[in-house]
Amino acid sequence: MKHLLKLLDLSKEEIIDILNLADQLKYENKNGIEHHILKGKTLGMIFQKSSTRTRVSFETGMYQLGGQALFLSNRDLQIGRGEPVQDTARVLSRYIDGIMIRTFAQKEVEDLAGYGSIPIINGLTDFCHPCQVLADLMTIREYKGRFDGLKMCYIGDGNNMANSLIVGGLKVGMSVSIACPEGYRPDPQVLKFTKEYGDKFFMTDKPLEAAAGSDVLFTDVWTSMGEEDETEKRKIAFAGYQINDEVMAAANEGAMVQHCLPAHREEEITEKVFEAHANEIFDEAENRLHAQKAVMVKVMSDKQ
Repeated sequence: MKHLLKLLDLSKEEIIDILNLADQLKYENKNGIEHHILKGKTLGMIFQKSSTRTRVSFETGMYQLGGQALFLSNRDLQIGRGEPVQDTARVLSRYIDGIMIRTFAQKEVEDLAGYGSIPIINGLTDFCHPCQVLADLMTIREYKGRFDGLKMCYIGDGNNMANSLIVGGLKVGMSVSIACPEGYRPDPQVLKFTKEYGDKFFMTDKPLEAAAGSDVLFTDVWTSMGEEDETEKRKIAFAGYQINDEVMAAANEGAMVQHCLPAHREEEITEKVFEAHANEIFDEAENRLHAQKAVMVKVMSDKQ
């Protein structure tokens, strides 16, 4: 595995391998076992979108792996002043050992990989959020012990989270249902991918229909970064697309809830449901650290 650009690029075996390593690194971390696998390595972190979890988890992860991370904001780089991505990629490839980028266009991530000579990790684009979904899958397996036979349900905007959850869930063996309004469906590339899985994928505009018999429910904010001018329009479109008591009653007993955060309580999820499942949600947030450490080891370690 040379890069992590999108989950569509990975096989089931590669995803499970990352999750197994993440479990091992988490166990070692909790038990005070140092794992300086990336000693002497440097990760450049390019942020064209702001972040809490992505920055802190990658920076802390590199420290725990024995390396160092450089925070590179859009304001600090010439890429923010019009330097072509291909030139930035080739320059940074001569200074550092890997790049994590959190940006808007998926093409920018793909171009960095194409022109650079070092590993590229997608920290988020408008198309997908692979690091988050690896942490989500890690959390599901921690709580449920398996993927086979489980049903994942996503309610809300067919955005980057929906795209990656659909791909990741199907690849590891879960069935996936999604409820979203017309006009806010997942990316056509992802919907084409689901054709390979037949009736293991189901899409509707009715949240209760999607939630029926689910073992894990996901949602995300109605308005993502860069879409703030659509906030009022989206509040109308997504009215009713909420994880609440009625939705939880339609799911299986013991169903868990996940949210990539930040959460807008009483919009996409009620305060009551959020707090009832807070341990699961914040374990999910913690697992960003461990899953991303596993990704960095896989793409940056000389031993891999």
